[in-house]
Amino acid sequence: MTTNMISESISETRERLKDHMRNPRLVFRNLSCGTNSLLLAYLPYLVDTVILQQVLLPYFERLPEEKVVPDTILGNVPVAHVTQTMDYRQVSDYLVRGWIYLQIEGTACGILLYVARIPSRSLGEAQVETQIFGPQVSFTEALETNLGILQGYLSTDLLTNVSITIGKRSMTNVEVCFMEELAAPENVQTVIQRISDLDIDGVIDSGKLVQLIDDNTFSIFPQLILTERPDHVSEALLEGKVVVFVEGSPFAIVGPSSFVDFFKSNEDLYVRWQMASFIRLLRFSALFVSLFFTATYVAALTFHYEMIPSALLVSLVKSRSKVPFPPLFEALLLEMIIEFLREAGARLPFKVGQTIGIVGGIVIGQAAVAAGFTSNILIMIVALSALASFTFPSYMMSTAVRILRFPIILLAGIWGGFGIMLGASFLLIHILRQSSLGRPFFLPFFPFRLHDFKNSLIRFPFYSLGKRPVMTRSPDDTRAPDEVEKKRPGQ
Repeated sequence: MTTNMISESISETRERLKDHMRNPRLVFRNLSCGTNSLLLAYLPYLVDTVILQQVLLPYFERLPEEKVVPDTILGNVPVAHVTQTMDYRQVSDYLVRGWIYLQIEGTACGILLYVARIPSRSLGEAQVETQIFGPQVSFTEALETNLGILQGYLSTDLLTNVSITIGKRSMTNVEVCFMEELAAPENVQTVIQRISDLDIDGVIDSGKLVQLIDDNTFSIFPQLILTERPDHVSEALLEGKVVVFVEGSPFAIVGPSSFVDFFKSNEDLYVRWQMASFIRLLRFSALFVSLFFTATYVAALTFHYEMIPSALLVSLVKSRSKVPFPPLFEALLLEMIIEFLREAGARLPFKVGQTIGIVGGIVIGQAAVAAGFTSNILIMIVALSALASFTFPSYMMSTAVRILRFPIILLAGIWGGFGIMLGASFLLIHILRQSSLGRPFFLPFFPFRLHDFKNSLIRFPFYSLGKRPVMTRSPDDTRAPDEVEKKRPGQ
């Protein structure tokens, strides 16, 4: 313990910090103010040099001629955050976060001044979760900025956050946010415990953290939502959910989350309830189209010709007359081409990616039909399945559905309709077994909760949504008083 104690000699402190930090960019400045000798240490690319040059240095030059004690500076230095330290390890931890270390010759303690200017991008529109109505701003990689945005949406002292540092090497700051009287204590404690128990070198993004704290890491389905939208996070907090921010990540983690939550968009709250209900039903229909449409084609052509109407059967025979491959191989080939195009379009620069996706799809599709590799009907079916997967607000859920298409197509090619039902059954059983922060993942269907159906497959008018979701187990489950809930327009 004594080996990490700060020495009274600033020259010794300087050498100890050099050895401890091992950073050649670490700057040391010696100041003489009357009878006082001061040592400043900081990383220039992390501190606000304007504050340092125009505020702190003039302040130090105006220090009295006589001996100065640390308490004098602690109470008068023109910086918002100031703390005292006696440990070299704490000094190094603070220096890499944009603090300035100050020590007076002859004192066995130092002063840490927060003047950080962490590089970050300015606020902009959401790039992943785009929407037409509602707020357009998104979170950034700066943790303090994200907390400020959130506090701007929820101007209440009930908004509480717990700070945790994770990663033995990265020392990443994580903020667990929740509404004091709305979030269930067991949910908050579960999140804090899981994050605190992590023994890992570093966490750079919330996408990594969410895999470390979810309930079942072997499931392909995401169990916690990742969102870049402050309005989504604000609504989740008002429902009694817990939100986690990771320093350096523009995505917040929201939980507990149900399977239905991944098909909801915050834009559903900004349009008429009839429109929102129709769009949600459209998304759930797209789930079945994306999962089973291509598999149904394979099963029908391989085992169940009798199910195909005679008028359609003629066009199918003509379309497949030049195709040398069985329906299973033909479908898997086209699905792989679609995935190649989608991945190429995502990795290339934005304008080039758009061109590759559109032109590549048209050219390859026409060439495949002309060469006899596939039929026109299957191209249309695969295109509709791919298009349906784009309707999901959650990219993680969309990716999971894209992957699950392949085993279901394989089952359809091996066992036909029985294979599709077998795959669907295993999929349903798997979903029923999942949980999110210990809460059932398939609410409100299982366990059945009639009240939560008002904001699941469809969205009822706001005056009928007077209770918070059962999943959050909020201590205060009333969103609005009974008299407001029962009130109707014109009454």
